[in-house]
Amino acid sequence: MADPILIARSATAECLWQPELVNRHGLITGATGSGKTVTLQTMAEGLSRMGVPVFMADVKGDLTGLSQAGKLSEKMGAVLKERGLNTPAFAANPVTLWDVFGQQGHPVRATVSDMGPLLLARMLNLNDTQAGVLNLVFKIADDNGLLLLDLKDLRAMLQHVGENAKDFTTEYGNISAASVGAVQRGLLQIEEQGGDQFFGEPMLDIHDFMQTDSQGHGLVNILAADKLMNSPRLYATFLLWMLSELFEQLPEVGDLDKPKLVFFFDEAHLLFNEAPKVLVERIELVVRLVRSKGVGVYFVTQNPLDIPDSILAQLGNRVQHVLRAFTPRDQKAVAATAQTMRPKKGLDVEAAITDLAVGEALVSLLDSKGRPSETERVFVLPPGSQLGPITADQRQALLNGSLVAGVYEKTVDRDSAYETLKGRAPAMDQAAVDQAQQQIQQAGHSPAETHDPPNWVSGVSDILFGTTGPRGGRRDGVAQLVVKSAVRTVGSAIGREIVRGVLGGLLGGGGRRR
Repeated sequence: MADPILIARSATAECLWQPELVNRHGLITGATGSGKTVTLQTMAEGLSRMGVPVFMADVKGDLTGLSQAGKLSEKMGAVLKERGLNTPAFAANPVTLWDVFGQQGHPVRATVSDMGPLLLARMLNLNDTQAGVLNLVFKIADDNGLLLLDLKDLRAMLQHVGENAKDFTTEYGNISAASVGAVQRGLLQIEEQGGDQFFGEPMLDIHDFMQTDSQGHGLVNILAADKLMNSPRLYATFLLWMLSELFEQLPEVGDLDKPKLVFFFDEAHLLFNEAPKVLVERIELVVRLVRSKGVGVYFVTQNPLDIPDSILAQLGNRVQHVLRAFTPRDQKAVAATAQTMRPKKGLDVEAAITDLAVGEALVSLLDSKGRPSETERVFVLPPGSQLGPITADQRQALLNGSLVAGVYEKTVDRDSAYETLKGRAPAMDQAAVDQAQQQIQQAGHSPAETHDPPNWVSGVSDILFGTTGPRGGRRDGVAQLVVKSAVRTVGSAIGREIVRGVLGGLLGGGGRRR
């Protein structure tokens, strides 16, 4: 069993993070400038050295310093001496850089179908009616074997459904043109924010996060989120999608000696801002169940009140930095935080929360028996890696030497809904032609027996491309059937129904689309 990770100490206490209980999740809170970033860096280092991969979003650009060995500055030396802390062992950590926009790291993509209508509705800020129409569009695409891989696929599908709404009303219900327009406008806003780069292929393989280096150290995956934070809904939806992918793909493993991955969700308040009840319930369910898949989830935010009580109750490991009690809401947060931490004789937790220095924290971690330890007022240990961002040359060196270098850089645009709806579907193969000729002969229209070329041409056209009945109904011909069959074949190989929504595993979905 791995040794506990020491993350903070004082003259009288040590705070040990038990490896087998890291997947009981946690909460890291504190005001801006209170030392949360250094705490994240120290925790990530401890996990990496233990062989546990980490994912974290870098909203300020500071966490990239994990990739470089630190050094003892005069200021750090003075702080360590004052607090009675030892000088850390300076060393670099294995780091992989990611970026939704592909500028500061390897590109990260998901397909539209894999994202699902529920998360997309959240990203686009749709109301219930508009979200219902988006669900119908996914359903119609799935029923017709049309793959939704990127935004142009979804746009083409929305246009197709909007233009033919009357044809779908009987089977699927009313489809409002206004709602279709609202979804299209939402997609336009996402594209203007650069979100269209996130949708497409090759899609992220979540297992690329879960690697170790030649020394057995866990990979630290850092997502460049400074630009992404300009689109808060895109940021929150993207991280939630990744969390759902982990839940959906990883097998049940029960209790392990150490977690398979630890996921730090920075700026967690964005996840819950104006989130519909159904989404909060799904998040709560995932947080509760993903533990058994060896994943620890740690929410990082300024105020504990940013996290719903139903989720807060599941976070066993707590690191609380200073809170500023300037407003009634702040004072309420201080009182609520104090009540959620295990008291310790002689320590006024509520008073201490507003009196902590930078880098100082109130810490309550689960002990070896799974019980919250008494709250300790301690100093977080400094990391052994560099504090602050890396240079452009260092970043490029990391990208060139990455385990996934070249895997995600080149986009793939295979035939999908856009190509099919725009009439650029692949031509039929020889088997389809043979099938068409056989049907012609069975219908008594063999070319050898035909003496009226125009009628023969018309018959072949009907069989190949379908006919329109006297009341306007369409009957598919061989070409349509073959194309649909081919697309469905690709769809089945890709994995699951398009309409899985968020967290498809919870709703009975299958594997992922590929």
